Amino acid sequence: MRSCNSHDTSSRRSLSTRVRPAVLFFVALVALAMTMSPAVAEAQAPPAPSNPAELPQRAATFSWDPQPKGPDLLMASFSYVDVLDAAFRSKLSNGLPHVVVMRAYFWREGEVEPLALAARTCRITYDLWEEVYRLKISGPGGGRDTAAYNVDGVLRQCFEARKVEITDRSLLAAGKPHLLGVIVEVNPVNAQMVEQMRKWVTRPAGSTGIGPGDALFGSFVGLFVRNIGQAERTLRFRSQSFTP
Repeated sequence: MRSCNSHDTSSRRSLSTRVRPAVLFFVALVALAMTMSPAVAEAQAPPAPSNPAELPQRAATFSWDPQPKGPDLLMASFSYVDVLDAAFRSKLSNGLPHVVVMRAYFWREGEVEPLALAARTCRITYDLWEEVYRLKISGPGGGRDTAAYNVDGVLRQCFEARKVEITDRSLLAAGKPHLLGVIVEVNPVNAQMVEQMRKWVTRPAGSTGIGPGDALFGSFVGLFVRNIGQAERTLRFRSQSFTP
């Protein structure tokens, strides 16, 4: 019996000697892969734009709203319905509140800091008893409570900007191109930002200009690059150039 135990012990030691290098080699491979993964993922990620002009472009309609007193107001119309896919549209009727925040920053091409900001928020809640969408919309000029009877109505009122006040003529430089840089967020996680937007839109007409004290509105990088992943759905784009 003693000789058998000695033989078994010797066999186990021999097996352990053969298996241990293989295990160590496997562990080393896993550690190496974990070290390399972030670098590979970062290399494959698309480069972040360095200025507003590099954002994906879509058409916007610009027009002037004459004012009896003071400079004319620049208005803009554009759509951001495509921030929602079919799956998310169906979620709008689940009875939970959904918040849409649209920020349209106005830039002079070639500059880093925005000149003005037009913001718009929409809170969507489906009334399961009345089978109607309750909408609370805040934008330039104030807010309003309204309703929509189907998803198409929600899209028209909450995902389309129709003649939104951008800024007044005094902030524009004649003969120089300007553009809009737009951020649309659905259910943003930053509740403080949403509240700041609601306060911003309570300003009187013609007060969309961004001053030195408006610390909320930083550089292009801070606005369009660093905040990625801060909402359930996000859309970023620029308008075509507009030269007054």
